[in-house]
Amino acid sequence: MDILVKPLGALLKMIFDLIGNYGLSIIVFTVIVKLAMLPLTMKQTKSMKKIQEIQPQLKVLQEKYKNDQEKLNIKSVELYKENNVSLYGGCLPLLIQLPIIIALFTVLRNPIDYGFTQEAIEGGFLWIANLSLADPWILPFIAGFTTYLTSTTTSDTSNQQSSTQIVTKYIMPAMIFWWGRSFPAGLTLYWGISNLFQLAQQLFINQYFLNQKEISTN
Repeated sequence: MDILVKPLGALLKMIFDLIGNYGLSIIVFTVIVKLAMLPLTMKQTKSMKKIQEIQPQLKVLQEKYKNDQEKLNIKSVELYKENNVSLYGGCLPLLIQLPIIIALFTVLRNPIDYGFTQEAIEGGFLWIANLSLADPWILPFIAGFTTYLTSTTTSDTSNQQSSTQIVTKYIMPAMIFWWGRSFPAGLTLYWGISNLFQLAQQLFINQYFLNQKEISTN
C-alpha cells in the first residue's frame, strides 16, 4: 500500500506548499485525483450501461431456460459476447480504484506522517476551526447526503431494486454520516468534495452516453 500512499501524501503536501491552506489543498487534491481516475470511471459506466441495455433479453432467457441452468449459462454468455459486454467490465475498474481510495484515506487520517506540521492541519477552513478534529454535524451531513445523491445517479431506475442497491442508496449514506462524526474534519471534507465532484462527473457522463445513443440511432 505504501507504493500508493507515499506518492499521494507527497502530492497533497506539494499542493499545500503552493496554496498554504490545508482545507483548500484537500479540495484541489480531491479534484486532481478524481480527474486522474476519470478513464476508469468512464469504462465502468460504459460497461454498466451495456449490461442494463441487455437486461430485457437476459430476462427472456431466464424465463425460457429457468429449468435448465446449464443452458441458461451458455445462452447468457453468448448474449454477452454478441453485445461485446464484459462480465468483469463493471467491477474491474472499481477494484482498481479501491486501493487508491484506501491510500487516500490513509494519507488524510495521518497527514503528519507525510510532512505536515500539527499547525498546518489544525488550521481553520470556512466554519471549521480545526481540521484535525471531527465536525459533528455539517460536514458529516454533507458527506452522507452527497453519498445518497451519487447513488441515485448510478442505480438502476427500474421499480425493483436489489438488496445491494438498497444498501448503497439508503444504508451507506447513514453510515457515512455516522462515521463522519468521528473522522477528522479533513477526511470528511475529502469525502464530501469527492462526492460532489463524482455527482457532477456522473451527470456529465450520463449525458455523454445519452448523446452517443442518439447519434447512433439517427
